[in-house]
Amino acid sequence: MKCALCGLEFKEEESLSACRGCPLARSCGLVRCPNCGYEVPLEPKFLKAFKKWRKRINETK
Repeated sequence: MKCALCGLEFKEEESLSACRGCPLARSCGLVRCPNCGYEVPLEPKFLKAFKKWRKRINETK
């Protein structure tokens, strides 16, 4: 994922530490940037699959 505010690229798993103190924890549908704390919506599964597919295609070129 990429933070819309600071531009940091991070994995969703890395954001779990930033959400540790939140009472909603993982049920809010947002991911918090570990760098600046900005919350962004989760990427849809189809978008993740598309990015993975595109990366694989670009690596073979």
